[in-house]
Amino acid sequence: MSDDAAQIGERAQLTVLKESAPGFFLDSRGELGNILLPRNEIHGPCKVGETVDVFIYCDSEDRPIATMKKPLAMPGKFACLECIAATSIGSFLDWGLAKDLFVPFREQNSRIDVGKSYVVYVYVDPESDRIVASRRINRYLSKETPDYTEGQKVDLMVYAKTDLGYKAIINGQHSGVLFANEI
Repeated sequence: MSDDAAQIGERAQLTVLKESAPGFFLDSRGELGNILLPRNEIHGPCKVGETVDVFIYCDSEDRPIATMKKPLAMPGKFACLECIAATSIGSFLDWGLAKDLFVPFREQNSRIDVGKSYVVYVYVDPESDRIVASRRINRYLSKETPDYTEGQKVDLMVYAKTDLGYKAIINGQHSGVLFANEI
């Protein structure tokens, strides 16, 4: 596999190889082979021989597929996403792409209700190569001691309420608490 080969869950600059009825086929430069960019996923110019910026994920039949859309959350990141379906196998979140983001039951620490938003960690499952989400936030937070300084501005994403206050993800890496008496 080439160092610049397209990977599931990443954005890539890929060359358009050919046009067909369903869309355009792109050169993955690796083991994913030629990847379909469906016509309904094209936003802007797309011609044979040109390079296009795409996000690679798997379709409902687990085939690599490309889109010019940007997902609301990238693998390796935390995000707050709305649940749009709860099924017997898990829940599905809206992440801005044609195929919804799956949260398997094993990755849910509590019930997920349709219409509500939840903080999740998005990742590529190493066993299936599918992009999935987890509500088991602590698994994905850094265990290393942060080097923040007093008064430093940070990005916070509140993800849980506790007796002490609110748990928050700091700069997408560490866990912290906003004490109720200091809010």
